[in-house]
Amino acid sequence: MTSPPCPMCDRWQSDADLRIAELEHSYLILNRDQFFPGYCLLFTKQHQTELFLLDKEVRQGLMEEVSRVAQALAACFQPDKLNYELLGNMVPHIHWHLVPRFRSEPLWPRPIWSEPHQELVLSADQYRQRCDQIHRALAEEV
Repeated sequence: MTSPPCPMCDRWQSDADLRIAELEHSYLILNRDQFFPGYCLLFTKQHQTELFLLDKEVRQGLMEEVSRVAQALAACFQPDKLNYELLGNMVPHIHWHLVPRFRSEPLWPRPIWSEPHQELVLSADQYRQRCDQIHRALAEEV
């Protein structure tokens, strides 16, 4: 029995317009729904389902990348809190939802999936500007 194709493995190609950065162990893209400004996905280059299955060096490097991205998002958006979500129940490929959160938003302080919301779709130019903004902040964090 073969496994179904992994949507995360193809995400770097399928969402090329949302690319922010290719890091050593991961890819960073902007989430298409920007209801939460700056919401990004960071996913491993290597298809794996659990952190403990990664080599220790890769795992440590990956956690540094998560921290660098979080720091860049904090610099760009000055959120009240940054959420880090690593679930994998629906897409069993290591990936983080990195979500700047603000006390002023309607879902604060509940999880982003606590109730449905109207997706915020940006123009192609707005996506590019936001990706570039995060990319620049990430480059400054090195």
